[in-house]
Amino acid sequence: MTIRVLLADDQALLRATFRILIDSCPDMEVVGEATDGAEAVDLARAHRPDLVLMDIRMPGTDGLAATSALCADPDLAAVRVLILTTFEIDEYVAQALRAGASGFLGKDVTADVLLDGIRTVAAGESLLSPAATRTLITRFLASPAESSQSAAPEDLATLTAREREVMAWVAEGHSNEEIAEKLFVSPLTVRTHVHRAMTKLGARDRAQLVVMAYQSGLVRAVPPNGDG
Repeated sequence: MTIRVLLADDQALLRATFRILIDSCPDMEVVGEATDGAEAVDLARAHRPDLVLMDIRMPGTDGLAATSALCADPDLAAVRVLILTTFEIDEYVAQALRAGASGFLGKDVTADVLLDGIRTVAAGESLLSPAATRTLITRFLASPAESSQSAAPEDLATLTAREREVMAWVAEGHSNEEIAEKLFVSPLTVRTHVHRAMTKLGARDRAQLVVMAYQSGLVRAVPPNGDG
C-alpha cells in the first residue's frame, strides 16, 4: 500500500524538499500541500491522507490548532498527525500530543529518519523515543492541564490486570517486542493487549495511551536525572 501524505508547512522550500524526498519512495506519495493549519484541515477533509506532516508553528492557524481540529473530527479518525518542530521538546509539542498527534520529529533529522518516521506513524505506532517521552511527561504531560483526553484512575477500571501491565510498559517507552520478552509472550499478544487498552480508553493511538498512563497515575513521572 502507498502511504498518502499531506504536507503542512508555511515555508515553500521545505515543502518542496519534503515532496521530493517522499515522492522518491515507491511506498509513499504527497497528495497535497498546505501553507497553514486551516488549509491543512481543509485538504485533509478533501484528500483523506494517511498522514499529515505538520509544522507546529505557522502563521494564522498554527499546527497545534490544526492538529486539534483533525483529531477531533470523527470523519478523520484514520488520519495520523506527525509533528515537525524546530525545538524538539516544548509545550507546543506536548499540547499537540495531548490533542492526538502520534509523535514528533525535529526539522534537523536526516532524510532516512524522516521517511522511517512517516512509515512508523502511518502503521499506527507512535514516534516517541524513551528519552523524549520521559522529558515530555516530566515537564508537561503528567498534569492533565486543559487536555480533553485527560484520564483519571477510575478510567482504568475497565482494563484487565495484564492490559494495565502492558500499558505501563508502553508508557515507559518499550516496544512490543521488548514487552513480549519481559512477559514471555509473543509480540502479537502484546499488540492485542495494547489495542484493547486503546479501544477501552478511547485513545487514538499509542502516543495518547502514554499520556493517559501518566495522567491516570498508572505510571509515575520520574525526574530526568532518574531520582525520585
